[in-house]
Order: sequence, then C-alpha cells, then structure tokens
Amino acid sequence: MKVDEADLPTVRKAVAGAAIGNGVEWFDYAVYAYLTVQIGLNFFPDFSPAAQSLLVFAGIAIPFVLRPLGGIILGPLGDRFGRRQVLAVTIVLMSGATFLIGLLPSFSVIGFAAPILLLTFRLVQGFSTGGEYGGAATFIAEYAPAKRRGFFGSFLEFGTLAGTVLGAILATGVQLGLPEEDLNSWGWRIPFLVAGPLGLVGFYLRSKLEDTPAFRAAEKQDTTASAPFREVLRNVGPQILHLIGFVMLLNVANYTLLTYMPTYLTQTIDIDETEALVVLIVVMVVMMIVITPIGRLSDRIGRKPLLLGSAISTFVLAIPAFWLISQKGWVPVTIGIAILGIQLVLMLGVIGSALPAMFPTRNRYGGFSIGYALSTAAFGGTAPLINTALIQATGNTYMPAFYLMLAAAVAIYPLIKMPETAGLDISHPTRIPGTDRYVSDREPAAT
Repeated sequence: MKVDEADLPTVRKAVAGAAIGNGVEWFDYAVYAYLTVQIGLNFFPDFSPAAQSLLVFAGIAIPFVLRPLGGIILGPLGDRFGRRQVLAVTIVLMSGATFLIGLLPSFSVIGFAAPILLLTFRLVQGFSTGGEYGGAATFIAEYAPAKRRGFFGSFLEFGTLAGTVLGAILATGVQLGLPEEDLNSWGWRIPFLVAGPLGLVGFYLRSKLEDTPAFRAAEKQDTTASAPFREVLRNVGPQILHLIGFVMLLNVANYTLLTYMPTYLTQTIDIDETEALVVLIVVMVVMMIVITPIGRLSDRIGRKPLLLGSAISTFVLAIPAFWLISQKGWVPVTIGIAILGIQLVLMLGVIGSALPAMFPTRNRYGGFSIGYALSTAAFGGTAPLINTALIQATGNTYMPAFYLMLAAAVAIYPLIKMPETAGLDISHPTRIPGTDRYVSDREPAAT
C-alpha cells in the first residue's frame, strides 16, 4: 500500500519546521564552542586556561550522557503518539535551555551554583536532542516525495550548517565588536539569548503542520507501535547497530570540524583567532551552498556511493588535511579545513534521506533516535574532549586525524551492508525499505 504524497507547499513547510530545530541545536553548540574562553572565565575562573578548556568541553560531552535517555524515551513516543507532538516538546526544551544559559549569573555572583546550573541546562539540552534529530529526520523523510527525498532531506543538515554559521557569526561579532571587559562580563550572553526567538519560530512552524502522511496512514490502519521501546529492540536491532557504526564517523567528523576546530586552531596550532574564525565560517558557508546539490545528486546515483566515498576519503586524507593546517599560513589552513569540510558535507547531504530509510514507519522514530543518540553520546559530544585530552597526553597535534581515520575504518562495513534506498517508497508501516523483511506479521487494515 502506497501512501499519497503531500503537496509541494506542505512539504516545504514541513522541511522548514524540522530543519530549524536542528539549526537551534547546532546554534547552541557553535556559540558554546566559539565562546569557550568567556564561558571558562565566567564559570571556572580559578582554573588555568588549559583546564578551563577541558571543563568547557566537558560541558559539551557530559550532557550526551542523557542523549540516549532522550532517544529511548522520546523516539518510541514519536512512534506511538506522532512525530509532531514530540518535536514540539524537544524544540521548546532545547531553545529554552540555551536561552536560560544566557541569563545565568557567573561564578563570582553565586559561586559553585553557577557551573552546576550551567550543567543542568546542558543536561536538559542533551535529553531533548536525543529525540530532536531522529524526529526531524523522520519528519522530513516521511513528508518528502520518494524521488526527491535526498534533496529535501539535505535541508536537515543545511539547518545544522546554518545554525552553526549563525552562532559563529554572532560569537565572532561580539568578540570583534566589544571591548574585552564587556565581552567577558555580559557580551558573551547575547548569542545565547537569541536562541529564545529562534525556538519560538520553530515551535510555531511545527504547530501549524499535520503529522506525516506515513504516520497518519499507519495510525488509520492501526499499525502504530503498541509497545514501542520493546518493539524497537526486537524488530530493528541490526539496523540500530549498523547506524551506530556509521554515525561514529559522522559525529567524530561533525564535532571535530564544527565544534572543536576553533579551539584547535587558536590554542593548539596558535593561529590568530580572527583568521581562524573567518576561515571556518567561509568553509561552512561553502558547505551550505553545496549541500542541497549533493542531496539532489544522491537521488540520481544513490546514497551509498557518496557515503562510502566520504568514509574512504576521510581515511586517506585526514593526515594530509591536518598537515596542511599545521603549516599555519591562511592558504594551507583554508585548504586543509576545506578538505575536512568536503568529506563531511558528502555525509551531511545524504544522511537526512539515507538513515531514516533504514527503518519501517512503525519503528522509524524510535529506531533512528536510539541508535543515533547512543552513537552521538559515545563519539560526538566527546570528540572535542577526547581530541584535547589526546593532544595533551601525547603532544601529538595529529591525534584528531588518527581519531578520524579510526572512525572512518569502522564506518565502511555498515555502509557496505546498508541497502540502497534512493527512490524507494518508505511509507509501508512494517516493511524495512530495500529488503523483503517485515517487522510485524500483522497486515495493515484495508483502506
């Protein structure tokens, strides 16, 4: 049974509503990463600069402990009660926590309560993002026409890049536009406060849409998950493991380039802060320009060639890219960052369409969210902390390249095993796309 596709204006609204939530998530990561010095001074003033960096990056890594819990709770709820309702909750929690960080008193005002509250709000963000990304990807994939799912799915990660660029620009703007004393005392708060109105826009867009055609059809046929968490583990366990293996590379690359690289360039390689931020912003803008053409290309040639190409090229080119960055001149640094950006955008342009299609409608939100949250908790938010700790322990500035190579080697096998789903209908409630396997013996009710 094939579900009728939504009209194009509705698809565009659905894509915008889903992508803006992902943008808010990465907006927070960007402002947090680009303002590590100011956050360290305000919340950990008694520590050395190196220790402050480790503590700030711990503030990125620790909330990912709750991300799997968010995936386990919110993802299956999205399979039981609908994608839209859960996504409305996640964007309010996520943007609200970011906004409140901008209002937090510093250590000098309330003492140890300041870092404790900072961590609390970060934990709320970690929980909410556990259900945000899988839901947003599912929402877009189930609304998009089968033949254009790659194109529309790429806008999910366009939101990632847009949120990161906006956060980077605002953080850079306050750094360049304010005296150091004002920046360190109150100016760093401005980007965090912007998350409030961004979240309200996303909530409004999501609240004006119906749930996805695939979920509404499954609900009408009474084939939605009745015990969603237990079903997810029983029905799509192998798909979750394959997703975790691939998403290891995605997250190590994502968080190394978009979150860790500002600190790596300025504190490890000793590049001028303004030069480093400008290079990163330019590379990310170029990634934004090419990401939707890459998604469109995946509709023509398939998802697997692009994903495998990204994994193999990351393994081969990670060390040359970091060697170029170590030369410190703006030309080799830009080329090295661009190499990492190309490898990453090949994945980002495809995952919004490829990963939700690994699961049937009945278990899509839960299976995707649990696998993605587990992998991101282990390998995503920890990447800046691991890279910093490895460099400090070994003195070897190429450690991020070795970590990328390890992740790429792990990702190749699940990518080979992944079925090609470009152009396939993924709306069947119980059939795993690209296979002849069904996750339930129960036939949908006649329509």
